[in-house]
Amino acid sequence: MKEHLQAPFTKWVKINVDGSMLMSKLRAAIGGVIRGPIGGWMMGFKMVTDIFQIEALAMLEGLKLTWSWGFQKLEIDTLRIGSTTFSNITEVRMIHEWFYKDWEVKC
Repeated sequence: MKEHLQAPFTKWVKINVDGSMLMSKLRAAIGGVIRGPIGGWMMGFKMVTDIFQIEALAMLEGLKLTWSWGFQKLEIDTLRIGSTTFSNITEVRMIHEWFYKDWEVKC
């Protein structure tokens, strides 16, 4: 867990995303923070969604927010990157499109 919370590389920003779910209602909450080059909080986001899209949607929202602020170097930090990456849901395809924009992205 300690590695998950480390500051980004010099001149980079970092997205930390996570989600939680309430199985009885098939609902989930997602959120994330964008941290600056020395690790401090810069901005964040949150939303409620269904349980099948939580991690991918959190990552997509983080990418959109980071891009809108004009950052050029981004590190993505999520505990479940593997399960998100290999899914076929629409949000994941959109995430891959964001990776090909004019910036550097590391996972």
